[in-house]
Amino acid sequence: MTHDSKAAAQQSVDELFNEHLLPFKLAAGRIACIGVEEYIVYFDDSRLPTVNISWCEGESFKNVVRAAVLERLHSASGPLLVKTSTT
Repeated sequence: MTHDSKAAAQQSVDELFNEHLLPFKLAAGRIACIGVEEYIVYFDDSRLPTVNISWCEGESFKNVVRAAVLERLHSASGPLLVKTSTT
């Protein structure tokens, strides 16, 4: 995957956070290819560490990541709470 793909994934989760559809900020890390048109996007948060996506050339990577994150949030078994600092 290219730097553009990571940037698109980050833009997608930033937009979800700004639209109040994601209850916490995420930082997109690496993106790994796990098969033909199958990828894992890694994030830096234990509440949502990864999403699996199917992406074909010509599709919007950003939109595919957005849909996968939203689907993962809706299927979560427990509440995804904002981390609080212990200062």
